[in-house]
Amino acid sequence: MSSSAVTYARENYPRFLDELKALLRIPSISTLPENQGDCRHAAEVLEAELTRIGMENARLIETAGHPLVYADWLHAAGKPTALVYGHYDVQPPDPLDEWLSPPFEPTERNGNIYARGAVDDKGQVWAQVKALESLLAVDGKLPINVRVILEGEEEVGGEGIADFVASKPPELKADFALVSDTELFAPGLPTLCVGLRGMIYTELEVRGAKTDLHSGVYGGAAPNPFVALAQILAKLKDEDGHILIPGFYDDIIPPSPEELAAWDSLPFDEEHYRISEVGSRTLVGEAGYSVLERTWARPTVDVHGIPGGFTGAGAKTVIPAKAVAKVSMRLVPGMTPAKSFSLYKSYVENIAPAGVDVEVRLIHAGDPCLVRVDNPYVRAATRALKEVWGKETVFIRSGGSIPIVGDFDRHLVLPSVMMGFGLPDDNLHAPNEKFHLKNFELGIESIIRFLDETGA
Repeated sequence: MSSSAVTYARENYPRFLDELKALLRIPSISTLPENQGDCRHAAEVLEAELTRIGMENARLIETAGHPLVYADWLHAAGKPTALVYGHYDVQPPDPLDEWLSPPFEPTERNGNIYARGAVDDKGQVWAQVKALESLLAVDGKLPINVRVILEGEEEVGGEGIADFVASKPPELKADFALVSDTELFAPGLPTLCVGLRGMIYTELEVRGAKTDLHSGVYGGAAPNPFVALAQILAKLKDEDGHILIPGFYDDIIPPSPEELAAWDSLPFDEEHYRISEVGSRTLVGEAGYSVLERTWARPTVDVHGIPGGFTGAGAKTVIPAKAVAKVSMRLVPGMTPAKSFSLYKSYVENIAPAGVDVEVRLIHAGDPCLVRVDNPYVRAATRALKEVWGKETVFIRSGGSIPIVGDFDRHLVLPSVMMGFGLPDDNLHAPNEKFHLKNFELGIESIIRFLDETGA
């Protein structure tokens, strides 16, 4: 075991943290055109750092969107090859007035570092890079072969890397993927995520009259797209949270009794979850399922925004010509994006009120996935995590989606070790995103130990 690499990481931790802060200052918001240059800057910083620490063949791979960052080190003859994945793009920071410190000026307080991208995913990417640096610095080599692939479009669907993976390029030839974009189930509890929900993200557009109309002159005769849209959205789920799209649940593979028993044994306090993570008066969802089942193993329908119409100060009595809603669905094992979208589209077109035309557009999609826990890479990960954290690893699923994990499985037949170090209250995609500094430190050590264990 490379205990000297762990010692190196501990001795250089203050520098590692300063470097992370510099990366966090780059506003690499992938969805905003005005931040395109910032995304490239972040990619170039990572490319330069991978070269500096001793990785080879570091370069940017151009896509139709933001570039991929690639590097490798392939001199461990007879040893497995890891494909280390992460993303350098971040979500927009809005609403800005809810941040206690500026989103792109990383700030330490309460044992955390606060910034957009701190945990999702720059902090975790930096933990991967610093683990590689520590091993290369003290040993002059890595215990296994490593390829690194970092993307800049994870937050907007990951189309560039999806196309790249589908082409099965030699740069991605590996035995397993290491993905650090998940979280611990609870503070101090080493965790491997072995299941992810998939996703389809859509736009639903309803059109009525050929132009905006005066509601006094035409109200009562002209169709109102916003009213029609509300009627459609209200028919997607019933009051008990059951999705009403015919056939939507047909292909679901439910969790095994053993998996459900393991979830029941996790240290989960539903009331604490409601108060500290959700912050609502009550929790909702399908009757007959626990909170963990509803968030990990059941599909969802959610509405994210309804742009359009008149929303300015004062009044404007207009019947808008069209209304749009952003609607997504989380999918679970057994479901496919193509079939789920087809069922949804047909249902919406069927229930559309008279007088309006409806268009349902697919923006992006990702497959759900399950990882077998009886593979040697997961077993090596559990040994490494126990050594660093001093506790047995728990296996969980995530309600979120990492589309690339499904792509790795489908196109490259790669199992993914989803070893992340975030916490449930890290405010992903929300104001005051943070990364617990001890988790950053122990994350670096965990990856060092894992690569060692895999090469042993």
